[in-house]
Amino acid sequence: MEKDDTSDDAELSELSQALHQLYDPVLVEPVPERLRARPPRWRAPALAAAWIALGVCVGAVTGWQLHAVRAAPLAQPDGPTFVRRAALAHATYSPEIRHPVEVGADQEAHLVAWLSKRLGAPVYLPKLETEGYSLVGGRLLPGEAGPAGSPAPVAHFMYQCKQGTRITLYLRTSAANNRETAFRYQDEGNVKVFYWIDRKFGYALSSADVAREKLLSVANAVYQQVNPE
Repeated sequence: MEKDDTSDDAELSELSQALHQLYDPVLVEPVPERLRARPPRWRAPALAAAWIALGVCVGAVTGWQLHAVRAAPLAQPDGPTFVRRAALAHATYSPEIRHPVEVGADQEAHLVAWLSKRLGAPVYLPKLETEGYSLVGGRLLPGEAGPAGSPAPVAHFMYQCKQGTRITLYLRTSAANNRETAFRYQDEGNVKVFYWIDRKFGYALSSADVAREKLLSVANAVYQQVNPE
């Protein structure tokens, strides 16, 4: 979600206050007596040059911060929020013993048809047995607010290996058209997430118990199945 101008101004104001707190004491600090006695001729020009250099550095830092504030939302328009929601869903449901999913794997056909209808697009359920994971089931979750203001539905699938570790696949269909399918990785607390966006589909694979390399291998398996071309 892009920040508005008010948010940008607030961040710049905080940055300005922090810089003043850091450097203002230097301006009012008394000159040591040993330096007052016989100031060399080069001292005044050197001090002036130092303060000019400091001003340039502070200006550069402020400018860089302003660039970051303006550019960050454009670099990842909905990545952070999307990933955070996927990680939160994983942390919420993966520890569940009795009710980890809404519809179990024994009703896979119904699960796929139901979620496809609710998301308004065909939902493909990856098979991950070759990676050591079997489907537990899935559920419908509220996503980010759509154009009408109501939450867009998302699908949440859970898989489990024989050792009991779980991974979850978060699928949304409300992403802006995008062909950038490269994997991105993000840590959300102790939850590791690989995610990518393909046209209007957004995928996020999460786990708190699987090593990053293994999670990447599973993410590749998911990608190959949902993007067969």
